[in-house]
Amino acid sequence: MATKKKMLQAAAGNATGGAGLDITDVFSTYLYESAGTSSQGNLIQNGVDLTEEGSLIWTKSRGASRDNYLVSRESSSSSVKSLISNSTSSASSGSYFAYQSNGYNLPTFPDSATGTASTTSGEDFVSWTFRKAPKFFTCLTYTGTGPGSAANEQQVSHDLGAKPGIVIIKRTNATGDWWVFTDVIDGSNDYGYLNQTAAFGATGNNVATDSVFSVGGVLNTSGATYVAYLFANNNGDGEFGPDGDQDIIKCGSVTSNSNGQIPFEDLGFEPQWIITKRTDGTSDWIIHDVMRGWGYNTASANSVAEALRANTSGAESGGSTAYSITPTGFYSNANFGANRSFIYIAIRRGPLSPPESGTEVFDVDTSGVASPWFDSGFPVDMAFWRQLTADNTQISSRMTGTGRLYTNLTSSEGSGSAFKWDYMDGWYDGGINSSYSWMWKRAPGFCDIVAYTGDSPGGVGVQTVSHNLGVAPEMIWYKRRDGTGGWGVLVTALGTAESGGIEYGQGAYLNETSAFAASGWWGSPYVAPTATEFTVRGSTPNASGGDYIAYLFASLDGISKVGSFTIFSGQSSVVDCGFSSGARFVLIKRTDGSDYWWVFDTERGITVSSSPGLRLDATNAESSDTYLTPNSSGFATVAGYFAAGDYIFYAIA
Repeated sequence: MATKKKMLQAAAGNATGGAGLDITDVFSTYLYESAGTSSQGNLIQNGVDLTEEGSLIWTKSRGASRDNYLVSRESSSSSVKSLISNSTSSASSGSYFAYQSNGYNLPTFPDSATGTASTTSGEDFVSWTFRKAPKFFTCLTYTGTGPGSAANEQQVSHDLGAKPGIVIIKRTNATGDWWVFTDVIDGSNDYGYLNQTAAFGATGNNVATDSVFSVGGVLNTSGATYVAYLFANNNGDGEFGPDGDQDIIKCGSVTSNSNGQIPFEDLGFEPQWIITKRTDGTSDWIIHDVMRGWGYNTASANSVAEALRANTSGAESGGSTAYSITPTGFYSNANFGANRSFIYIAIRRGPLSPPESGTEVFDVDTSGVASPWFDSGFPVDMAFWRQLTADNTQISSRMTGTGRLYTNLTSSEGSGSAFKWDYMDGWYDGGINSSYSWMWKRAPGFCDIVAYTGDSPGGVGVQTVSHNLGVAPEMIWYKRRDGTGGWGVLVTALGTAESGGIEYGQGAYLNETSAFAASGWWGSPYVAPTATEFTVRGSTPNASGGDYIAYLFASLDGISKVGSFTIFSGQSSVVDCGFSSGARFVLIKRTDGSDYWWVFDTERGITVSSSPGLRLDATNAESSDTYLTPNSSGFATVAGYFAAGDYIFYAIA
């Protein structure tokens, strides 16, 4: 996000709570490799400005048994508290971080066993950053005033700007448990321990309001010092996003059904991070996030969420009993045990604002022979890739883990078991050397990815699928993952076509060369996509129990364009996309006749002398002809290389 825009949002946030702030301004999951004791340290450029506000930075080794380190400060000028969530130990006085306007620098890191700086270089870590913001999160310190008896309570003021859903308190000047208080389980005040697996119990302490919370007993010992972390529970009253009206965090509880499954929990948003704990029995505090592999259908072999635990020092481990993400919440079909209660804190996926340039959300890269790795400069959410010789075009997404499909085939999803999405600036394809990858990042107004399950009994049912594109998608691709079936494509610029007195949307298959035609896939009659949902109908896109993936694309001023144009016989055609420096990527398909699905990009060349094309519908090697020439507003077709007719296109600046 541009500095000017972030300054304007920050100003709005200071004036009216969280209004104008994006999730990316106050929360980050960041993955990195330890630099050990290198003088360069670990530079965590997560985009969160930590110079003006208090914060909590929670760091955990992924591949080794190391402690959960929670380093917080109440304000930009207050002292730093370093604690371990899987330990009762007192706070450390070490000042590990150099706070910056776009993250922080961590010169060294404490070793779990010795407490001294770790010399392990190349070890994988995850960092979760929570910046203080009204109606999201706050942290504070206080000093006990009582003799430590339950009858003596203190009212502690806070600046969360809302009644907290969960409060976590730890004594800092002596050993003590991590107390967790909440009323989201049954409306009464309950407590548990972040450092333990024990079940929750009922308590009359820690009554919280939108301005204070109560502490007593061991949490109010005279002269003792404490730190408290407060998490908001937005429920339609959040103040985030461009219009200051969106929720970004929710605390709640869910109960498994008689089959041990977790029914759909409606958060009102798609989560990117969650911590859960069973409250009526023993269990770990489990943490999942999308950067480390949390997605849809996480009980499948192709998408197993990696879990870390707040109450143990153990390394990351996969588990089939994980929640599956939906566009508006989560659920699980795994067996947790019948009628069990769980508590959670969930944070919304961002960003909430559209991107400001195409390079923030799209890139093309080629892998080297010795390093099959694609660099994008941003976390990749979806990619398709292939070699330029005769080859299938493969497509996969962060949402579906190692599952891969082929744009030129109808086959079900296979596994690229070595795929890795857990990078901040690219992805790893598992060893397909000397290949090309086209990479997208999900963003409002640009691109979205939705995994859904069909619910069409008898093959005729209609389902409304939610999405988070924020605008009506202009092009949708869908494909069944667990069974054979074609790649259905809708382009709204083509309008509708009548068949048998009914208006249908016009569809075609990405894996075929056939023309677009009236299709009942999108409703009968046609139901146009909206800014929040799209409709699928029948056994092809909505087979009962079938697993599907849908990719949604839209036009965003100066960044992307979905549209149509006409080529006349023997003539070239200039396609104005509203760009200022031409198109870096172009997808073209004829709509009124049979023709190929062509892909062009500037990485391979869109010049006056060379614009090699690749086909998504076939395995043909790259064609060396010149099909397109550059144009500052978009692109231009070369006379004679495309048949006269009507075409659709998708271009990215």
